Amino acid sequence: MAANGNGVSTTPKSPLARIQTQKNGGICHDDSGKPVKAQTIDELHSLQKKRSAPTTPLDGVQGTFATISEDERQRQQLQSISASLASLTRGTGPKVVRGDPAGKVQSVSHVAHHHHIEAPTISVSDSSLKFTHVLYNLSPAELYEQAIKYEKGSFITSTGALATLSGAKTGRSPRDKRVVIDDTTQDELWWGKGSPNIEMDEHTFMVNRERAVDYLNSLDKVFVNDQFLNWDPQNRIKVRIVSARAYHSLFMHNMCIRPTPEELENFGTPDFTIYNAGQFPCNRYTHYMTSSTSIDLNLARREMVILGTQYAGEMKKGLFSVMHYLMPMRQILSLHSGCNMGKDGDVALFFGLSGTGKTTLSTDHNRYLIGDDEHCWSDNGVSNIEGGCYAKCIDLSREKEPDIWNAIKFGTVLENVVFDEHTREVDYGDKSVTENTRAAYPIEYIPNAKIPCVGPHPKNVILLACDAFGVLPPVSKLSLAQTMYHFISGYTALVAGTEDGIKEPTATFSACFGAAFIMLHPTKYAAMLAEKMLKHGATGWLVNTGWSGGSYGSGNRIKLPYTRKILDAIHSGSLLNATYHKTEVFGLDIPTEIEGVPSEILHPENTWADKKAYKETLLKLAGLFKKNFETFTNYKIGKDNKLTEEILAAGPNF
Repeated sequence: MAANGNGVSTTPKSPLARIQTQKNGGICHDDSGKPVKAQTIDELHSLQKKRSAPTTPLDGVQGTFATISEDERQRQQLQSISASLASLTRGTGPKVVRGDPAGKVQSVSHVAHHHHIEAPTISVSDSSLKFTHVLYNLSPAELYEQAIKYEKGSFITSTGALATLSGAKTGRSPRDKRVVIDDTTQDELWWGKGSPNIEMDEHTFMVNRERAVDYLNSLDKVFVNDQFLNWDPQNRIKVRIVSARAYHSLFMHNMCIRPTPEELENFGTPDFTIYNAGQFPCNRYTHYMTSSTSIDLNLARREMVILGTQYAGEMKKGLFSVMHYLMPMRQILSLHSGCNMGKDGDVALFFGLSGTGKTTLSTDHNRYLIGDDEHCWSDNGVSNIEGGCYAKCIDLSREKEPDIWNAIKFGTVLENVVFDEHTREVDYGDKSVTENTRAAYPIEYIPNAKIPCVGPHPKNVILLACDAFGVLPPVSKLSLAQTMYHFISGYTALVAGTEDGIKEPTATFSACFGAAFIMLHPTKYAAMLAEKMLKHGATGWLVNTGWSGGSYGSGNRIKLPYTRKILDAIHSGSLLNATYHKTEVFGLDIPTEIEGVPSEILHPENTWADKKAYKETLLKLAGLFKKNFETFTNYKIGKDNKLTEEILAAGPNF
């Protein structure tokens, strides 16, 4: 470096820009913030998270935890959870403490001290010497962390959903689901031929309960969800789910109704409790056990025990079975249906088995979605039982199901899907794990969901059937007796493949469109449905989304736009004013014309080239209906047999 005559330094030319400095004594300006107050990395991490403050003022609060301190509220909460985990041998519950056992002990400035509930010292055991950490009503973000860190097979997909595995079981195990039979349930529940209820005694239930509770108490931590069922505030049920997996906790967080902080503070004692010890098998030497799996319901104790299956759908459908028992006891009808509402407040119920289009047709961008699967019909109107949706994902595409596609984001649980190991993009067509891939997400993820999920009394009750025989009309208006008959029948037809590639229709009947979940005799639900329809002026419709012009293989599937036009006419009320004529055999009233639908397809016989084949197929299906209904003919509804006879008369006549 050299200096010129003016005393200014000169430097050789350089491709780099010259650094300019301020004339402040040669010291560069420091624009950084104040240093952090932490002295260690652990202290820095503790500053990252702030404790959630109670949102409910203590003064004037009514309920279990009213006018008590935060410490006392937490103590009572833990005491309730400990009581839920009580073992028969100990009499009271284990020592429980809030928080993740892997986490650092909180400083005194954040929490005064840990509360725990002492177990009696009747006998010393390893479990009585340890604490069980309770992870209580964690947020989706917290549950993501738990799943990713501790549960093998948990990954975040490219859209932000949590992909999980349900283990060896990728579907429900109906043959392993049992209900305790006692003096009350022996008379109230549906037992015997056709019933989904398999009996077990009280002693065997308690053996399995003890096994599940001991397993859960042996763990360092358990997940506890306190949530609600039924959006009708007058008839909601408080449920507690105790589980060992973050996957199960997040699944139920999505599927049950999520309490507000205020509701959680006043939650109190649950009405029903699930003990999910699905990672641990039942003892096959225990009476009634036929495998390592058992899903046990005890209605008297209001408890459910799960052993030997990690499939989360067992919890959802187990609680649905419970609602099928508890709600009718309150004169509330529980329904396996979809439900939506028009902008004018007209509500429609959609019943249908798998493949009938229930989810697709109940999801209408011109109508509000109340729910996609489980509902109650009370004197207050209709209400969704759940707080989320459990959608099938196999062959899912943005074009076919845009709402479901867009709902698969952060917070959603994806069960048993296959994804690219690098990009984490899900291949919904891949069945490597199972065909029963599922997504569980909060109902708020659907753009046109009605929150709260309640509505007025339904105007239309729509029974969907995918008739692969091709003999049922696209739409029929049903009398009250016909509605009961077809509701009890719960018909659809599946297309089953044979080894040589030939496919033929197979009739499937499921009472009340959900036989696997009902607790009472189907005719009891049908009688309640008819009573409510009569009282509130609802109309029954049978809509065929299956084949026309021949059976599967010779005919064609009824086009979805035609079915939507039919539903539009039902919703608007215009179809009530149409001209009708009766069909033979089934005696169904079918309209002569519907706007936007070719009139020739409204009567199925018109679309068959071979009239003789049509008649033979029609009589074949009618015979299948009659054979199926033999299970219900001996059950009397009411004091006399009049109502039963009316239902039987509404069936096919040939």
